[in-house]
Amino acid sequence: MSTPSVISAGRGASGQHAAHHAQAPAVLLLASASPRRRELLWQIGVPHAIAIAAIDEQRLGGEAPDECVCRLALAKARHIAQAPPAGHGALPVLGADTAVFIDGTMLGKPTERAAGLAMLSRLANRTHEVLTAVALVTECGHDVRLSRSEVRFRAIDARECERYWASGEGRDKAGGYAVQGLGAVFVKELRGSYSGVMGLPLFETAALLDAAGVPRWQVEAGA
Repeated sequence: MSTPSVISAGRGASGQHAAHHAQAPAVLLLASASPRRRELLWQIGVPHAIAIAAIDEQRLGGEAPDECVCRLALAKARHIAQAPPAGHGALPVLGADTAVFIDGTMLGKPTERAAGLAMLSRLANRTHEVLTAVALVTECGHDVRLSRSEVRFRAIDARECERYWASGEGRDKAGGYAVQGLGAVFVKELRGSYSGVMGLPLFETAALLDAAGVPRWQVEAGA
């Protein structure tokens, strides 16, 4: 097993919310490199460090969509918890996994133009499902929560698909788009959790943290 490394433990690298937090020590390890998940954790006032270790994120044969994302979120958290970075061994570890499904098929994260355009074309003028699981591993055990959302896209013509892919935003994103970015213009309707579609459902995350006694809302006085 590879040893994960800490990217950062303070504020300053994860967006505007981080600027409102005190220079408090990390209370959590986030098993993800996603800047969106970092920003969402800062949004609810959770000082954290990042530890990244790659795992196989392939869906198993016959595995249900909800089982897949729950398994992967827990696997990410456990991977870090089993070999935490030096000085962070006592911290709880949060893992998350997001997947886009349509017609029972998981769309994945396109890295090539053809795949990205095909995904946008498939999602256009239809409703797809976004599942995000979040898992927390502590010294006392683990818990997993699931967020399920439905997203309806408007019609998208081939030229707009090309323009969006050329922006670079959809590359390596689940389903080939980012709801919090340029891709927001495609969303006609969203039922469920906006933060869950982004990649970290805050309702479920806060419930996990509260149950484990992990503090949140740690902000500077007057911020």
